[in-house]
Amino acid sequence: MNAAACQHAEAGHRARVLRALGVTPWQRRTTPAAIAAAAPESVASAALDAVAGTRCVVVLPQGCSARELDLLGRALSACGAALARAARVTVSGGQLAAGVPEARAYLVLGEAQAHALGRALPAAVMHQAQIVLADEPALLLASAGAKRRLWNALRSVRRALAAASG
Repeated sequence: MNAAACQHAEAGHRARVLRALGVTPWQRRTTPAAIAAAAPESVASAALDAVAGTRCVVVLPQGCSARELDLLGRALSACGAALARAARVTVSGGQLAAGVPEARAYLVLGEAQAHALGRALPAAVMHQAQIVLADEPALLLASAGAKRRLWNALRSVRRALAAASG
């Protein structure tokens, strides 16, 4: 391996390269020590506030492999922070494993998950939310058409979130 390729780039050079690529570096707002020092009650209330303000929920089948979850996580991250931070709920045996928070948009991966979501959500929430169906994660690894349909679904969810916030 080339020794020059192994050396770390200077901060200024790294910033120029990232700017040329159109990448915005993210920085952590709080240190991990500050997060660990927070009281358990405040952490629990913050989690409840985050679920109450959920913009998007991803409904997955139970037992997804690490490769499937990695592919899906990368696709969600590529579509921005709103989708990267989307709540994830799994379906097991035709029932949702946890309570589904009310959201503006739902990305459902698979028809069985769509039926489970339809049984769990109240009609008023379903009427107001954008529900987008995509292929199951196992198909995403095997089929280019499934990936194309996922990107179209993600684009629809992004449009729905942009219209709701704008």
